[in-house]
Amino acid sequence: NDCFVARSITGETGRVTGLDFSDDMLARANKNVKRLGFTNVDFVIGDIEQMPFADNQFDVIISNCVLNLVPDKSLAFSEMLRVLKPGGHFCVSDVVVEGEMTERLRINAEMYAGCVSGALRFDDYLETISGSGFKDIRVYKKRKLEIPDDILHKILDEKELNDYKSGVTGLYSVTVGALKPA
Repeated sequence: NDCFVARSITGETGRVTGLDFSDDMLARANKNVKRLGFTNVDFVIGDIEQMPFADNQFDVIISNCVLNLVPDKSLAFSEMLRVLKPGGHFCVSDVVVEGEMTERLRINAEMYAGCVSGALRFDDYLETISGSGFKDIRVYKKRKLEIPDDILHKILDEKELNDYKSGVTGLYSVTVGALKPA
């Protein structure tokens, strides 16, 4: 869906390339391209940790709740840097953790919200981006993901519950962007 939104922004002269490692998702995406008659969108099979693209190929990379699921985030961000043109940028939405989540909270949060198991601590996430060579890192949005009280009361003791409620510990949806140096 993000690729189809992006193609409307790039206009008819721009191109959008989607990357996914799932044959089923690619088949579904290509079916939609054909059904909608789009000529400026294509989809490629591949892994974000080893992208099948030339260096300096793209102006912009977008990602929506994917990187937190990637085993080697540092490698993924390094690959993003490699395939971006100098001066290009990325904008990603992801899930991060603040504080130290108990294993019980992590397991139950995963069941409730999904996309939690590979989430990094927020500071580590930003460090990973910086360590990959990106500059001008910007946090556009950071919003706490709410887990219903009935779930929290079942899995947290009083101190853990207070830490979670006060924001010391929590799951956050973030939107972050950065530039590849020119």
